[in-house]
Amino acid sequence: MSRRFTVTSLSPAGPAGPSDPGLHGPSASDRRRRLSGGDAKGDGNPKESSPFINSTDTEKGKEYDGKNMALFEEEMDTSPMVSSLLSGLANYTNLPQGSREHEEAENNEGGKKKPVQAPRMGTFMGVYLPCLQNIFGVILFLRLTWVVGIAGIIEAFCMVFICCSCTMLTAISMSAIATNGVVPAGGSYYMISRSLGPEFGGAVGLCFYLGTTFAGAMYILGTIEILLAYLFPAMAIFKAEDASGEAAAMLNNMRVYGTCVLTCMATVVFVGVKYVNKFALVFLGCVILSILAIYAGVIKSAFDPPNFPICLLGNRTLSRHGFDVCAKLAWEGNETVTTRLWGLFCSSRFLNATCDEYFMRNNVTEIQGIPGAASGLIKENLWSSYLTKGVIVERRGMPSAGLADGTPIDMDHPYVFSDMTSYFTLLVGIYFPSVTGIMAGSNRSGDLRDAQKSIPTGTILAIATTSAVYISSVVLFGACIEGVVLRDKFGEAVNGNLVVGTLAWPSPWVIVIGSFFSTCGAGLQSLTGAPRLLQAISRDGIVPFLQVFGHGKANGEPTWALLLTACICEIGILIASLDEVAPILSMFFLMCYMFVNLACAVQTLLRTPNWRPRFRYYHWTLSFLGMSLCLALMFICSWYYALVAMLIAGLIYKYIEYRGAEKEWGDGIRGLSLSAARYALLRLEEGPPHTKNWRPQLLVLVRVDQDQNVVHPQLLSLTSQLKAGKGLTIVGSVLEGTFLDNHPQAQRAEESIRRLMEAEKVKGFCQVVISSNLRDGVSHLIQSGGLGGLQHNTVLVGWPRNWRQKEDHQTWRNFIELVRETTAGHLALLVTKNVSMFPGNPERFSEGSIDVWWIVHDGGMLMLLPFLLRHHKVWRKCKMRIFTVAQMDDNSIQMKKDLTTFLYHLRITAEVEVVEMHESDISAYTYEKTLVMEQRSQILKQMHLTKNEREREIQSITDESRGSIRRKNPANTRLRLNVPEETAGDSEEKPEEEVQLIHDQSAPSCPSSSPSPGEEPEVEGEADPEKVHLTWTKDKSVAEKNKGPSPVSSEGIKDFFSMKPEWENLNQSNVRRMHTAVRLNEVIVKKSQDAKLVLLNMPGPPRNRNGDENYMEFLEVLTERLDRVMLVRGGGREVITIYS
Repeated sequence: MSRRFTVTSLSPAGPAGPSDPGLHGPSASDRRRRLSGGDAKGDGNPKESSPFINSTDTEKGKEYDGKNMALFEEEMDTSPMVSSLLSGLANYTNLPQGSREHEEAENNEGGKKKPVQAPRMGTFMGVYLPCLQNIFGVILFLRLTWVVGIAGIIEAFCMVFICCSCTMLTAISMSAIATNGVVPAGGSYYMISRSLGPEFGGAVGLCFYLGTTFAGAMYILGTIEILLAYLFPAMAIFKAEDASGEAAAMLNNMRVYGTCVLTCMATVVFVGVKYVNKFALVFLGCVILSILAIYAGVIKSAFDPPNFPICLLGNRTLSRHGFDVCAKLAWEGNETVTTRLWGLFCSSRFLNATCDEYFMRNNVTEIQGIPGAASGLIKENLWSSYLTKGVIVERRGMPSAGLADGTPIDMDHPYVFSDMTSYFTLLVGIYFPSVTGIMAGSNRSGDLRDAQKSIPTGTILAIATTSAVYISSVVLFGACIEGVVLRDKFGEAVNGNLVVGTLAWPSPWVIVIGSFFSTCGAGLQSLTGAPRLLQAISRDGIVPFLQVFGHGKANGEPTWALLLTACICEIGILIASLDEVAPILSMFFLMCYMFVNLACAVQTLLRTPNWRPRFRYYHWTLSFLGMSLCLALMFICSWYYALVAMLIAGLIYKYIEYRGAEKEWGDGIRGLSLSAARYALLRLEEGPPHTKNWRPQLLVLVRVDQDQNVVHPQLLSLTSQLKAGKGLTIVGSVLEGTFLDNHPQAQRAEESIRRLMEAEKVKGFCQVVISSNLRDGVSHLIQSGGLGGLQHNTVLVGWPRNWRQKEDHQTWRNFIELVRETTAGHLALLVTKNVSMFPGNPERFSEGSIDVWWIVHDGGMLMLLPFLLRHHKVWRKCKMRIFTVAQMDDNSIQMKKDLTTFLYHLRITAEVEVVEMHESDISAYTYEKTLVMEQRSQILKQMHLTKNEREREIQSITDESRGSIRRKNPANTRLRLNVPEETAGDSEEKPEEEVQLIHDQSAPSCPSSSPSPGEEPEVEGEADPEKVHLTWTKDKSVAEKNKGPSPVSSEGIKDFFSMKPEWENLNQSNVRRMHTAVRLNEVIVKKSQDAKLVLLNMPGPPRNRNGDENYMEFLEVLTERLDRVMLVRGGGREVITIYS
């Protein structure tokens, strides 16, 4: 029956929501059943829905029903639809404040969580106002007039201009970074960490957190100073008995009241950030009103200066606290009486009293403290007047009858004294915190509606506003206020008024009250931003012990971080001196600003594809200039504080690098590393390294089992012990199969190798190759390992210990091809025999030796390897011995002298011994070994013959062997040959059946068949019945072994000639090679049997491939009866030199 169907497309607005009836209920399933004529089974490939499409869990089981995108339906579970991606990004602002990054939240949060709503603010409330409050903090009202008076208008202008330029350049760099992506909570920390990496971000973030916390302490100290010095001096708890104790009493008062104010502010912040924002309007209103009052006072002073008289004794400024009339004598009626000022300098109030010499020799004058803008005072205040501690503030250009040098000054006299030694760099350190509020908005980025837009706009506007106010204030203060008043830090000469308040209109109280609320607001802003900064660092998990401070209240408020902030802030309050706390802040803030500029400069110069800031008004030169200014200001303020701050940041950096969680944020430092690596690799391409720069760049070939675990981890231990070369290390392995089928196994193998490399402390790379066979895979690794000029020059591989076994018949072929390929590629080769007996990194050799058998010179690799090994703790106490072989024509004494001199020039300490190997006749034992080897070789060749040809060949070989052996010793030698019958079909099922000659395990006459230390013995009883067995009797074996190493006697020579027909078919080249291997092995075993490690030259493989199987036998004979052996084959170039 024909049916008609109507196919409707998805809504163009994106995937249907939960209320869309088109994809819910029975309709969707009914349509699918109707399309298939029953239960929809399709083609067996379920159309899985993407986790990005429709956020409800109930729809994850629904099949993809649309047909417009059927071409892409198989990719829907990994690649989301564009509409779904945009929908997820649009809901980004629903993430709780201070939460983890967007992509981590999408991938890691499985269940639904109700979004936590936090207060959201715009540019004005969220950035501009907090920046103004922090910048217009304590320094503007309490210290700027003093800075102008001490430094002068010119130097103060330069100081303010440099500091404001530094912050403006930093704000430009920060704007570029902030507009290069979404900025969650954390502000400056987030920007630095995502631009420079977790190590830099964590180090600078924590330093900036400490700076912000101490800034809160500074603002609180400023609040208390205003309260006790200008508002309510009677509230002081500690009173000074004399003038010398006033400073200590003031510090104690600030400690007590500062702790109380900190507690109140922390409580307000704990209640909620919205209350801080409500207070912000009031505080900012006070700040703006105070600044307007200053400008109004400046304008008024031009035509009607305020009346604030200053009393001077000679040119010395007097404090107004102890007297009311600025005169020595006064007229009361017709009488001349002394004033209260007289009583302060004389022993009594009478005219004949003994008075201070300076008081008697100088007159008292009274001048106006605020002459006004039209007075021309600006010329007098252009230049600096730096003071030392305890010096009286004096007016320049005023006559004075001085005293003799060295005359002591009585501190109880009512002079205005300098409370500290001042110099330009100190003033920079004290002033710079006044421009450090630029991060106040970015630190609260989690509370902003659009941080990407608000942070640049609000911050730059705030800096422009405050810079204009600061620069104009420097000029106006110098033009309107008398110099001695400017240098009077606490306003003692103007009746204890706030100096800047004397200029304000209509009343000084406007400034006092305004500055009080300004400092309160700045302290609240610091206590609001610092805990959020710590919370962002804690939630990133880069500092493990800080993770507890990432928790907070349900609305995201960082409770625990606020508690820690309050405790650290209390430390600053206990210091109690605003002038001592300020330079500490300068260091931390300058370091943060320096790295913000560095981050922008690095990102701009690297030109990474992801660097696309929305803010366009930046350049790398501006960032570099800002970074240079920050660094210069750090050392200008205080070089030792700068070093301490850098040390703290460095320690935090190393801690995060060592203990912190590994993060990959695509930071600029990683991009910088890539660029530096690219540059270095291109430089390495310019030519091969000089011999002095040669170091072993290792390619370590390891084998993994079925569970992808490394079979011989001792190879990596040896690699770690060779790491004194500081070269490249690549650990490679080969898996058989195809890439598509075995890719998961390769990933597991890489992970297993990396874990082992980490455990063995091997710094390097891992590479697993999947190939159709091991032979090609190893070849690919040797050819393609490394990159450019940074390629391996040495291959480290283990000896194939089971190469004689039937199932491993291909192993020895692969090994020999590996030797040939390293030779062709001019690579050095290190072959470890009995690798299971090599020491691990925890082991230590308390004594012993590393023996080097230097047979031929192939570049000095044999000399270099022991030198590198002895740098490691395992081999450090082993001495180095070098053996070389002298022939008949060599002068062994001279050889030893020459070798000793050579080692001296190489700066290598070792014992030298020359071993003489005289010519000797080839023993019957050697002939026996050669015979067995060639029999093995001929039988191994039968693997490639057909069944009938193989049987005929084996029969002829064994018959010839049996006849030869019987003629030699018919009574004690027998040959057992078992070739079972095979069915007719075996030749088809096993076309290349393997036949191997297996020796009896009880036959010590064949050392090549005896298991070496660390190798698995071959068990005859488990051998396949299709193997050919060649068995020697024990009597004959012992006789042959005893006879082998000894010189041939006359009877033996006679017997040898009588047995010549048995050996006439042997290859004389093989006989000579076997003779060398046997003789050299005897010498090595005699000299180095107790050595901890034996290194010797590895002979090269035969040029004719027909003798490959014999080559393995030669190496077995050469190294038998030795525990740890490393065969070394040079790469064809010198690797060690005597020249500097």
